[in-house]
Amino acid sequence: MYSTIMSGGFCGIDAYLVQVEVDISTGLPGLSMVGYLSGEVREARERVLVALKNVGYQVPPMKMTVNLAPANVKKEGTAYDLPIAVGILESLGRLKACQTAKTLFVGELGLDGEVKGVKGVLPIVRMAAKSGMECCIVPKANALEGAVAGGVTVRGVEHFRQLSDFLTAGEEEKERILPAVKVDTKRYLASADLAADGDFQEVLGQEAAKRAAQIAAAGFHNLLLVGPPGSGKSMIAKRIPSILPPLSLEEGLEITSILSVAGKLPEDCPMVRTRPFQSPHHTASQAALCGGTSLLRPGILSLAHRGVLFLDELPEFPRSVLDSLRQPLEDRKIHLSRAHGTVTYPADCMLVCAMNLCPCGYYPDRNRCTCTENEVHKYQSRVSGPILDRIDLCVEVLPMNIAKLGAASGESSASLRLKVMRARQMQEERFASFPYRFNADIPASDMDRHCPLQEGERRLMEQAFETMGLSARAYHRTLKVARTIADLAGEERISEEHLMEALCYRISDKA
Repeated sequence: MYSTIMSGGFCGIDAYLVQVEVDISTGLPGLSMVGYLSGEVREARERVLVALKNVGYQVPPMKMTVNLAPANVKKEGTAYDLPIAVGILESLGRLKACQTAKTLFVGELGLDGEVKGVKGVLPIVRMAAKSGMECCIVPKANALEGAVAGGVTVRGVEHFRQLSDFLTAGEEEKERILPAVKVDTKRYLASADLAADGDFQEVLGQEAAKRAAQIAAAGFHNLLLVGPPGSGKSMIAKRIPSILPPLSLEEGLEITSILSVAGKLPEDCPMVRTRPFQSPHHTASQAALCGGTSLLRPGILSLAHRGVLFLDELPEFPRSVLDSLRQPLEDRKIHLSRAHGTVTYPADCMLVCAMNLCPCGYYPDRNRCTCTENEVHKYQSRVSGPILDRIDLCVEVLPMNIAKLGAASGESSASLRLKVMRARQMQEERFASFPYRFNADIPASDMDRHCPLQEGERRLMEQAFETMGLSARAYHRTLKVARTIADLAGEERISEEHLMEALCYRISDKA
């Protein structure tokens, strides 16, 4: 007898439906599985048969064939255990086709019939909703995650006995056995504590650095903080997420999907509520930062999507690792290609870096710095020009003095966030009919449209282009920063004052 059960898989964060086809007939007893399967999917054969035996189902010695279609896409993970088990029962006549119609199943089976959590439930459930599925049966550990997708009923199951009872029960009993899981996503997002990891009010002094951080947050620009040890670079960087606008529902779903695919979403967390802040150690490998291990899982760069990627001690990172960020910083996504496949992950994050100017950290203070000029140059040259060219704002963070340490508190993150959100609102209105959202993303072809300059401002930029030796990319990035400064001031026109401030943040030979 033949049966078809719906399941799902994912490639990157894009999900697709999988038809689990089961055929049972006379012939040499055994269970064979086909459909371009990885090793962990093939191991489902033993897990499923033992689990069915241990929950009380006797599988007769017959020839069983399982096909996971489409057969040209490689299937990975352990999420196919549950649909295979359901398909076998339906083929044996223990279940009817009407009991599994319009229902998608994902889950790993333990040998005792326990249904264990799996990766990628959120993108799979979202695809199921778009494809017209009416119900998704997922592990209870992933039920909250699946419920935030909306558009489809999600039920969490702990044990295979529960599922068999649910499928054979009447309509009135179904809700009692496996109640539908619901999450109020809007209320959940609204309850986020945006300043949980620190407030800008705790940063005393350093007004120039805080101003640069505000500009970077308003236009989603890349930022570099340069200064001696203990001047507050890391403290400022770690508080940048607190002045970014709250996550929208779609942004929250994107970030949660990435964490779900990576297997890093906590069980009790339906979805991410705050913008991510990723701070890898400088010993991180290229694969860890960009992703692309043998399983093509997302790297730290993608885990920072819609948030902040903070690289502390920038010159200590291997140059090859830093240079691997060149293309993703421009494209806002990363393409990973390996022998067995290619995936694309989003990587739309704000790059924030911190560095000293020399190995000892105190250059140019010659009273404390013991480095030679050659050592200083060699240390700074660890960061390539193309990477520096992609950084929009560079600001020097000066050492603090005792008078400022005893000063009154600075402006709070909540106050700075309101200013950032007003600037973001102007950008939303400006880019309403364009495929980008922030000033940092304006393509070169639209610069004249969104960053028009009058004659005086144009002469100023021409002079700066020659005297500072700007590249075409640096010239455009300076205009984008000036556009953001004007937005923070609530002005539509970019003035010489805005351009002068933007040029002050431009990296020259000093970095």
